[in-house]
Amino acid sequence: MNDEENGAEAIVKTLIKHKITHTFGIPGVGIGPAFDALLEHPEEIRNILVRHEQGAAHAADGFARATGNPGVCIATSGPGASNLVTGMLTAFMDSSPIIAMAGQVPFKLIGHEAFQEADMVDIALHTCKKDFQITHADEIFPVFNEAFRLATDGRPGPVYIDLTKDAQEGKCTERLPKKVPMSEPRFAGQREELKNAASLLLQAERPVMLVGGGVLWANASGEVASLADHLKIPVANTLMGSSAFPDNHPLSLGMAGMYGTEIANYAIENADLLLAVGCRFSNRTAAEPEEFAKGAMVIHIDVDPTEINRNKKADLAIVGDARVVLSELLKTIELKLLKLKNTEFNWIKQLKELREGYSEKLDYDTHPIDYRRVFYELRKFVNDEDIIVTGIGCHQMMAQKFIPRKYPRTFITSGGEGTMGFGLPAAIGAKVAKPDSEVINIDGDGSFQMTLEELAVLAQENLKVITVICNNHYLGMVRQWQKNVYGRYSSVYLGEIPDFSKIAEAYSLNGIKVSRTSEIASALEKARKSTISSVIDIHVKPEQDFGVTHQLAVELQDSKRF
Repeated sequence: MNDEENGAEAIVKTLIKHKITHTFGIPGVGIGPAFDALLEHPEEIRNILVRHEQGAAHAADGFARATGNPGVCIATSGPGASNLVTGMLTAFMDSSPIIAMAGQVPFKLIGHEAFQEADMVDIALHTCKKDFQITHADEIFPVFNEAFRLATDGRPGPVYIDLTKDAQEGKCTERLPKKVPMSEPRFAGQREELKNAASLLLQAERPVMLVGGGVLWANASGEVASLADHLKIPVANTLMGSSAFPDNHPLSLGMAGMYGTEIANYAIENADLLLAVGCRFSNRTAAEPEEFAKGAMVIHIDVDPTEINRNKKADLAIVGDARVVLSELLKTIELKLLKLKNTEFNWIKQLKELREGYSEKLDYDTHPIDYRRVFYELRKFVNDEDIIVTGIGCHQMMAQKFIPRKYPRTFITSGGEGTMGFGLPAAIGAKVAKPDSEVINIDGDGSFQMTLEELAVLAQENLKVITVICNNHYLGMVRQWQKNVYGRYSSVYLGEIPDFSKIAEAYSLNGIKVSRTSEIASALEKARKSTISSVIDIHVKPEQDFGVTHQLAVELQDSKRF
């Protein structure tokens, strides 16, 4: 580097070296030097000015989930940095690789209660894989390179970098490395475990595969499909595993767990072998782990060894990258198609009959609008290549259940933390990452209001995102829980304000209000044909409950129908 280049310039050059084309953030004095350095590279890297730092983190997260590559968010010191925490925690729980960086007061002022000082090293500690504090410009290259490696190494996740003002302004005497360290898919040895897993799969009569978000991060959807096709294994998914296996595949069972399908839960409860790949057995999937797949031999494949036996005891565990492990497992099995006996075909036939017997009616024509009719129209409207992003609530579960996904990374949602407000900024990140894709944010009136200020980004950046709001005037999922548990409501009624269509118009976007079923299809088509973003405010029944299907599966089993 020449004598004129400082730490801020080193930061920007490192981002470019790691092929970062966009960042999401808000400037301030504490991060001023870095934002000034961005002006020197307008053709290589562009910052998307969000309206709240939480939105920056969610947008970086959405970018990462749409591409599989790290997203980057930037904030200033103090409250700017602390506002990133919710988004970092969301990414951490869902294993999404983001680089979050924020300014910090000069090193000599740390600990002296300086203006906009926050001890982010401690605050961020439990919301990311690792956090760093850089106090000298010469630390920038090694720390940033290590941060990018860590974000994608093994189980992906966020990394936080605290940048003191003097580190950004100081001269950098180090040179930019010609090569940067890259993470490699992790798997070594365990040949005996592979052989045992292959034998168990070949012997099983009622196998089920359960795929989680780890399949998407490992880009292992192809290997999952190959294993399922060759061994005729039905496949269920967790919420985070949505789109990892095509929903229209004849072997697809849909989502398992509390909000899952009857067929998926029935299959898991009656399986004699469960092959779990890249999933955590969270309480929304396995509410009672010891009862989950109780009669099955459990094989657990995960890149994170700490997930093995954390929630569900495994009979056989293989630690490694899902794509590499499944590829090796296929080789070990050697595609012995003679394994497919009548018992396996009967298992598939049995599940098919169950699925056909429990197809749900959606085309209700009521006033107010039945929640299910919205998704009946969305099913016809959404294309396979479209990217669906959701907020948090009943609409999220309806979208997962009723909008089939064919391709990986076309369903983006907050699973582990269930972060309200995730939908809109994450959709912005996905649209920046995939500008040629139609991005549809399905949201609720409660979740949408958490981050609706990011509508300004859509207008300012000329980005097209279609937002569909299922507006029931309540915090719908919380209302349903309160009704079921307490028999009364507490602080869940949001009222009939605001008018989201008018808010959209105030941001120079399309605002469309829908109050009748006959208006839904035309509203969706108008939004698709438009060149700018649209907000479709659909008023649905205020107190309509969304079914929890796990109990239905238990009742089916008790009825001895099969």
